[in-house]
Amino acid sequence: MAKPFFRLQKFLRRTQFLLFFLTAAYLMTGSLLLLQRARVALPPGPRAPGTLQALPVATVALGVGLPDGRALRDPRVSPDPLLHEDALRSPLARSPPVPLRWPRRNRNTELRQLRRRWFHHQGSPTLGPEAPRPAALSRGTYLGCFRDEGQERTLKGVVFYDLRKMTVTHCQDACAERSYVYAGLEAGADCYCGNRLPALRVGLKECNQECKGEKGTVCGAVDRLSVYRVDALLSSSRKRRTATYRGCFRLPENVTQTFPTSLVEANVTVETCSGFCSQKEFPLAVLRGWECYCAYPTPQFNLRDAVDSSLCGQVPEAQRLAGYCEVYQTPVQDTRCTDRRFLPNKSKVFVALSSFPGAGNTWARHLIEHATGFYTGSYYFDGTLYNKGFKGEKDHWRSRRTICVKTHESGKREIEMFDSAILLIRNPYRSLVAEFNRKCAGHLGYAPDRNWKSKEWPDFVNSYASWWSSHVLDWLKYGKRLLVVHYEELRRSLVPTLREMVAFLNVSVSEERLLCVENNKEGSFRRRGRRPQDPEPFTPEMKDLINGYIRTVDQALRDHNWAGLPREYVPR
Repeated sequence: MAKPFFRLQKFLRRTQFLLFFLTAAYLMTGSLLLLQRARVALPPGPRAPGTLQALPVATVALGVGLPDGRALRDPRVSPDPLLHEDALRSPLARSPPVPLRWPRRNRNTELRQLRRRWFHHQGSPTLGPEAPRPAALSRGTYLGCFRDEGQERTLKGVVFYDLRKMTVTHCQDACAERSYVYAGLEAGADCYCGNRLPALRVGLKECNQECKGEKGTVCGAVDRLSVYRVDALLSSSRKRRTATYRGCFRLPENVTQTFPTSLVEANVTVETCSGFCSQKEFPLAVLRGWECYCAYPTPQFNLRDAVDSSLCGQVPEAQRLAGYCEVYQTPVQDTRCTDRRFLPNKSKVFVALSSFPGAGNTWARHLIEHATGFYTGSYYFDGTLYNKGFKGEKDHWRSRRTICVKTHESGKREIEMFDSAILLIRNPYRSLVAEFNRKCAGHLGYAPDRNWKSKEWPDFVNSYASWWSSHVLDWLKYGKRLLVVHYEELRRSLVPTLREMVAFLNVSVSEERLLCVENNKEGSFRRRGRRPQDPEPFTPEMKDLINGYIRTVDQALRDHNWAGLPREYVPR
């Protein structure tokens, strides 16, 4: 018995070694095949260590950090204005990107990889041994690199982001359009405007990230601004905004306290007063005779009680004695509510901002973020919204670092995941048109005539109209704690409705901040102009279908002790 047992033991040892050898050979063959398909050619002979050589084998095999058009920059090295122009040129300009061919993967793997790359490689691309330089063809004057961070920002007038296409010219034009003097670019994708230069200048090497939409051009760094002076562009800006008339109002009792800055001169004009207040970064210019005042909307001067404009049409002396004034909105932005951040601690209450698509969820998020100072999250991931400043889009929707989470979902399981919810309801006629425009032409576009006249529109109404109804009914049935908000009421009475929403979110907000939100209420995602199709795209059959759903939802709201739908929802 011992001899057969010994032979079996010897055979198993040989088999174990053989399996180990075959596994190693298989892995080596697979690695070589992957490198061959990726067409990564290793240079023959010795050479100085470069960006590609310094990468680990695993990194090369995955394609991370390879010299494609998006990545090759070392953030530790930055531009020196005394260097020769050729020394400042990015290696990307001298060596074209190497096309890569990836092994075939199934569709789900591709989607996971794309999402992973989006989430984990959103930073500015890494350059080689040379960093980007200030824009050579910039129409503004480059002033250097400045430190400007947190709530103490100096440039905080217009603030916008573009994670894909930010360029120096794009930022400069946006600031000039709003009559700002300085444009600052940060972290490759952020643009800030203002009329006061940041106080702390730092070395040029600290601004070392290139613009997302302009390779080889510097766009600041983290907490560092590449600042340009753009006042020379103000007169030539074709889109430059002018003062907007807000109405005639009675002067507050304490003019000096309400209006902190003033200008008195003979023959003062609207343009003179608006320009003076814009330079001081005030959103309101107030004219009383030959006196010009600059102000913010406040509880003492909230611009809600306008009087007849003829009372402000008197001669300057009579107007001054009568106590009336003309108010104009300047091109600059009210900056008292533009700062936003993630929650410092995880929220104990998981709140949804739920609506049917096209019901104004993005606009409501804009209002909530500026009122509370905290980002909102999303059950989905919309790169367009993230690129334009909704930074909570990138955060995982269950992270609880946002004040509330956008969702269009319905159904028992999806609803019961949330502890409470703001249920935003909009007239289904308006919601269907808005969502159809978005599906066909994006957030800011209008669907072309061919889409409205094709079978696509009636099919859309037949399928989506029932969704509008079931969405509200499901949240009324399964929602644990609800606040029902009607879109039309939010537009009509913004501050009181927004105050109620903020209280539901358990956030304390000052009246001044709410007035600031009202002053900046439109946001960046509103369609301009009139839609190109007929004003009434609904057929009688469509109206009968939608009106039935309106009656059902109206009755369900009343059954759950809520007020019914607004009168304008009533079947027409």
